[in-house]
Amino acid sequence: MTTLHDPGARDFASDNYAGVHPEVLDAIAAANGGHQVSYGEDAYTARLQEVTVRHFGEGASAWPVFNGTGANVVALTSMLPRWGAVICARTAHIHADEGGAPEKVAGIKLWAVPTPDGKLTPELIDTEAWGWGDEHRAQPKVVYLTQSSELGTVYTPDEVRAITDHAHAAGMSVYMDGARLSNAAASLELPLRAFTTDVGVDVVSFGGTKNGALAAEMVVPLSPQAAEGLIYLRKHQMQLASKMRFVSAQLIALLDGDLHLRNARQANTMAQLLRRGVEDGLADGTIAGISFTQPTQANAVFAAVPPDTAARLRERFHFYDWDAAVGEVRWVCSFDTTSADVEAFLAAVRGE
Repeated sequence: MTTLHDPGARDFASDNYAGVHPEVLDAIAAANGGHQVSYGEDAYTARLQEVTVRHFGEGASAWPVFNGTGANVVALTSMLPRWGAVICARTAHIHADEGGAPEKVAGIKLWAVPTPDGKLTPELIDTEAWGWGDEHRAQPKVVYLTQSSELGTVYTPDEVRAITDHAHAAGMSVYMDGARLSNAAASLELPLRAFTTDVGVDVVSFGGTKNGALAAEMVVPLSPQAAEGLIYLRKHQMQLASKMRFVSAQLIALLDGDLHLRNARQANTMAQLLRRGVEDGLADGTIAGISFTQPTQANAVFAAVPPDTAARLRERFHFYDWDAAVGEVRWVCSFDTTSADVEAFLAAVRGE
């Protein structure tokens, strides 16, 4: 087939814009050929179980799915009774960016809490964690965290532990949406289990798509009890891959060595480089009018940008408005973003 795009093009809108890492493509090719049993009864999905246990602990298991929304819906459905509700940040992906899938597909009530930085705290959780036994109120049963958050911020292990202890004491479970879990691990310089299993998270998702994979995510219950029902719910929610070996092979490629961290470190480092470039420009007067709205802790930079600057940038690059009312935008770096890409973007910011 003829290539229909410019393979050298780079944008800063989303890490979903990036292609598939060559090592992941190699893994798909290596899994091809011959026949393997379908629906997860294959050698690659079996190997993924071993890799997952190594990263998350003996009680963990891997349930590959196609995409992040599917992972969230499958995981949350498995954790909730029909009358249960989820407490999340107002910026949470399940609330703001999934087209109502948790509500419409799974029938889940979301109690959304305003947060200054995309992160929940025990105190913020308590604004919606009430009404138990009240038949008129959907019962809070799960706390939903995103790591790293939709605003590019990262929970420390101590922050997660404070939330899990608080939630468990109130009879709630904790789910961590890990669409960018590797970016958090790279930022914290910690193994995955240090801010999931070891601090009391009940179920986590691991995101591959934003980190160099192709339609490859997984739900990871961190105990056998948390896995109950997933064998049925994954099919029920249309997330059971028939040729699962190709999904599992990608996740193995990311997790069996250090590829997931290498990719995440590159994306995080380029985000820091972008931020420093803007800061330097503000200091020397080559850039004006831009202010940062969030700390840059993973691979996203959030900034308030004057309309004329944003319009000029959009002539050369894609990126998303986050809060158009105040001119806030999001710039995201990917595993394949280079320093030359960042410099080209900064030159456009400077009007060169």
